[in-house]
Amino acid sequence: MPLQRKFTEQLQVMSGVAAQMASALDADALLFLVERPLDWSRIHEIVGAHTILLAGDTAEVLAGAADDFDTIILEMPEASVYERLTQALLEAVADELLTPGAIVIAAYSGFEEGIIDSVSMIRLDEHLGRLTASDLRQIETKVPFNTLKQVVDLAVDIGREGREGKPVGTLFVVGDHRKVLEYSKPMGFDPVRGYQRSERNLKDAKVREGVKEIAQMDGAFVVASDATVMAASQHLSAPPAAELNLSKGLGARHWAAAHITRATGAVAVCVSATSGTVRLFNNGEIVLRIEPLSRAMKWKGFDFEVTTPAERESPMG
Repeated sequence: MPLQRKFTEQLQVMSGVAAQMASALDADALLFLVERPLDWSRIHEIVGAHTILLAGDTAEVLAGAADDFDTIILEMPEASVYERLTQALLEAVADELLTPGAIVIAAYSGFEEGIIDSVSMIRLDEHLGRLTASDLRQIETKVPFNTLKQVVDLAVDIGREGREGKPVGTLFVVGDHRKVLEYSKPMGFDPVRGYQRSERNLKDAKVREGVKEIAQMDGAFVVASDATVMAASQHLSAPPAAELNLSKGLGARHWAAAHITRATGAVAVCVSATSGTVRLFNNGEIVLRIEPLSRAMKWKGFDFEVTTPAERESPMG
């Protein structure tokens, strides 16, 4: 177990700055991304009446904090600060500790490991709605990027909008469609059967709107790598994989997504019927999660290049 860290003068100053920013910006909460146990009572004393969230990689890091604070265990020790902050915010929204439009003041180690030296203001509807293209490109799959992006956009729309004010859950299985269809059978009426291939492509806005209507029906969509909807309202019966391990609370649709992606080379995009959360499955595992937000998701590439310490120290860098 990590040793209790001394509450340094720098940490006291950074906590005070975070509290001042929270007051000035009328923030909904403060998020401390910590890497070892702190004197939690001192944080509470300095920050005052503001809502405080604590995020760390293990229960040991957050030891003694759960009695007085809402805590989030990340289990992402190798991830970047940006990824860990994003995951903490996603978890907070999913656990209803924050609303999707909340303003959060985050304190974290931005430069020196283990030392809280940075404070940022984050608007969740902007931060979580700005999904970078690299998030999808990092998924190791044979599904073309543009097709996967098209399906993810559609799934996020369904998760955010629902249909006629009611939440809608659905499942898209993308790529390796011939093998996927071997594990599929209609649950009755297939709404896309009989249409020309050109009339079933998700690149067409009319087709996307039609899919939103069909999504209210039970069953999965099977989508080819070129974004053509090959079948709808399908029951998936891929062989179960005993070693799969999903979070508690995920239902049959998510388990079907995990099994079909373990048995085939497809990627599954699953929309939760309760929360609208979109989860991407690859090889039986969740590889990306997107929370529904009040505004449309923005696709954006990186605005910066990561440099090595040697490059930063170079006079020519």
